[in-house]
Amino acid sequence: MGGETRNPRFLATAALLLVAAALHPAVAAFSELQTLRFSEGYSPLFGEGNLVRSANDRKVRLILDRYTGSGFISSDLYDHGFFSAKIKLPSNYTAGVVVAFYTSNGDIFRRNHDELDFEFLGNPAEAAGGCRRTSTAMAPPTAAARSATTFPSTPPASPPLLHLLVPRHHPFLRGRDADQGGAAERRHGGEFPAKPMALYATIWDGSSWATGGGRYKVDYNSSPFVADFSDLVLSGCKVDPIQMMPSSGSRCAAAEAELLAGDFAAVDPQGRRAMARFREKNLIYSFCYDSFRYSAAFPDCEIVPAEKERLDGTGHLKLAGRRRRRSPCRRSRDVM
Repeated sequence: MGGETRNPRFLATAALLLVAAALHPAVAAFSELQTLRFSEGYSPLFGEGNLVRSANDRKVRLILDRYTGSGFISSDLYDHGFFSAKIKLPSNYTAGVVVAFYTSNGDIFRRNHDELDFEFLGNPAEAAGGCRRTSTAMAPPTAAARSATTFPSTPPASPPLLHLLVPRHHPFLRGRDADQGGAAERRHGGEFPAKPMALYATIWDGSSWATGGGRYKVDYNSSPFVADFSDLVLSGCKVDPIQMMPSSGSRCAAAEAELLAGDFAAVDPQGRRAMARFREKNLIYSFCYDSFRYSAAFPDCEIVPAEKERLDGTGHLKLAGRRRRRSPCRRSRDVM
C-alpha cells in the first residue's frame, strides 16, 4: 500500500502508534499473532504465590495484596521482536496500584539500561466510572531521565490488547525519511535499544507516586487487586544470555522477516491520522513539551504545533483546555 512504512528504521514509530491500538481497538486489528502457553515463554518473577495460571496455561492472573505484588518475565532475552498481551485491569478503587507491561535489561545493566514500558496507574474514581492513566515511557541509556507520555486508559470491563514492538538497534526516533532519522541519531549519540531486553509484566504498590503524585494510596481493604493476562505473544530474535548475541542467525532472519511482513509493521497514512486523532482527544501529558523538567528537547520528539498549543510549559494539558471539554477520565465506562 502506498505510504506505508516497512523499513526497520521506523519500527519504533510503529511502537508509538501501537499505543493507540492498545487503548482504542478500532485503530488497528492484528490478525497474524500466534499466542502461546505461559510455560512456552515465561517464568515467574516474584510473588509466585500471587501468580495464578489457568488450567490450559494460556491465561495468567497477577495479584496484589497487603503482603506482596507479583510478576512474570520472559524466559529469554530478545534482540528485537513483537510482544503482546490482552490485559484486564483491576476494578473498583485502584489508587496507587500499578500494572506494568514492559521490556528492559535493567536487571543486567543496572547503571546503563534500556527500557520500553506501559504503566497503568490506578484511580480512586474507578468505582464511579473514572479511568486510569496510562504512562508510556522510553528510557534510553544516554537519556538524563525517563521520558513519558500519558493517556487515559480503557475501563477494566474492556481489556485492551497491548502490543509492544521493539526495533532492531535502530534509533527510537520519528523521522519522516532516512535522512531525518540519521541526523537525529547523530544528535542523540547512539541507538535505542542498545542491548537485548526481556519482557516483564507486574502488579505492585506505587502509593508513593502513582495516583495524584502520591496523594491517594493503595487501600488494602479493597484488595486483592487482580490483573489478568491472556493472548500472550512472544515473537522475535532470541539472544544467548552469556554471549549477548543472537542464538541463531537463521532463526533471527526468519523472525525479522515475519515481523516486517506483519500488518503491525506498517504505519499507513490512515494509521497516522488515527494516532493523531487519538492524541488530540486523549493526550494528557508529554515530556516533549515539558520545558520545566527538561531544558532541551529530546531528539525523539516531533513537535506538533497543535499539540504544543494545547499543552502548557510543564507538558500537561492547559487548564483552559480541561474546562472546555470533559476529561476523558470522566466519561462513562462504555466509551473508549
